[in-house]
Amino acid sequence: MEKYRYLFGPVPSRRFRRSLGVDLTPRKTCTLDCVFCQLGRTTHKTMTRKEYVQVEAVIGELDAWIKAKGNADYMTLSGSGEPTLHSGFGEVLRFIRSRSSIPAVLLTNGTLLYLPEVQEAASYAHVVKVSLSAWDQASFAWVNRPHPDLSFHQIVEGQKAFRAHFKGQLWLEVFLVAGMNALPSEVAKIAALAEAIRPDRIHLNTAVRPPAEDFAASVPRNRLEPLSLLFCPKAEVIADFDPKQRIVMHAALEEIYAMLQRRPCTAQDIAETFSMHANEVSKYLGKLLRDNRIRAQVVDALVYYLADTRNTGDLPERTASHDKTEITPSAP
Repeated sequence: MEKYRYLFGPVPSRRFRRSLGVDLTPRKTCTLDCVFCQLGRTTHKTMTRKEYVQVEAVIGELDAWIKAKGNADYMTLSGSGEPTLHSGFGEVLRFIRSRSSIPAVLLTNGTLLYLPEVQEAASYAHVVKVSLSAWDQASFAWVNRPHPDLSFHQIVEGQKAFRAHFKGQLWLEVFLVAGMNALPSEVAKIAALAEAIRPDRIHLNTAVRPPAEDFAASVPRNRLEPLSLLFCPKAEVIADFDPKQRIVMHAALEEIYAMLQRRPCTAQDIAETFSMHANEVSKYLGKLLRDNRIRAQVVDALVYYLADTRNTGDLPERTASHDKTEITPSAP
């Protein structure tokens, strides 16, 4: 694939098969700092909407990709942060709809949909995926660690208002973290709010990739299945990639694993080595961790990944006083 600044992939996705990512914000620019985020902690928590990257530059890359007969199942506004923070995300969606038959997807946490201008811009997507992982302001603060100006009630009302006029598909993701929001009584409260939003599909997710916080433990699948019955429509438990997607992933997965057999690396090391977006790296690391092929260790506040052969040697020495903690991922 030609080198792009704002496009990445197509990458295998559990929901969108082969998805071309369109990244509109600098890394970790978001309204939230979710404990489970696969991209790590938010470094720029903000409510400010502006043109973080030039719309013309993004559209130029999309135009080049389309003219080169790029192939994907979806084009997805996602990546390093919250795409609705970009003041021109609607222009990008409108361009995709006008120039390509590939469906346009907006992956958003839904926190800004109470704004009429955000609702209008989001309406250009074929599919809008929003998030709901809490049931009140206190649980929202605990799990999602929002910008202080965000009101949970306002967010839910905004999503309901958007649903009322949106003609496309509205999907809702509920992310469950063991010990935080995964008790049946807690999930029932989330389900009641989800029903009021009236999404077309509900996805039940948990930490199957390295999360922002090591205490963000995943919920086992045998617990997710009964919890999915609390939702209307019944929630779909997001499983691992299907067989076709595994074939697509295999080459890159084995290249990353081979490198980790030679030396421990951080996610950033992997991204730079293979010219991958952070989202892509997270997918592959999650798969390798779930298959118990690699393990993770924290050294001096950095997370290193290494092949789990137990005879590859320890992490390279950096200082005499390491803060070293091994992370054992929970089963999805």
